[in-house]
Amino acid sequence: MKISREDVLRVAQLAHLDLAPEEVETYRGQLDEILSYVGKLQELDVSNVEPMTQMRPRNADGASAAGAGPELRDDVVVPCGVANAVLTEAPDATKPFFRVPKVIER
Repeated sequence: MKISREDVLRVAQLAHLDLAPEEVETYRGQLDEILSYVGKLQELDVSNVEPMTQMRPRNADGASAAGAGPELRDDVVVPCGVANAVLTEAPDATKPFFRVPKVIER
């Protein structure tokens, strides 16, 4: 896939970047190389590859392999009871939100 100069300028605009003319050509070439490499990866046959859910090795029984690092804790939902106290101290709050000044000009 060939990336055009206009594509680079559009991405730069979306990212709020001011690029010098020589930077546009540099980034165009780099983005083109990245997308070409992704195209090569899409040619690989991964139909027999199992999706990974953990980056740590597992035993046949599904338990973490010994020495694979610290054990992960179970996720537990715990209510946070500080929201009202924090909002009370905020200079401009409309529960349950903080009001902040606009920072994006475009």
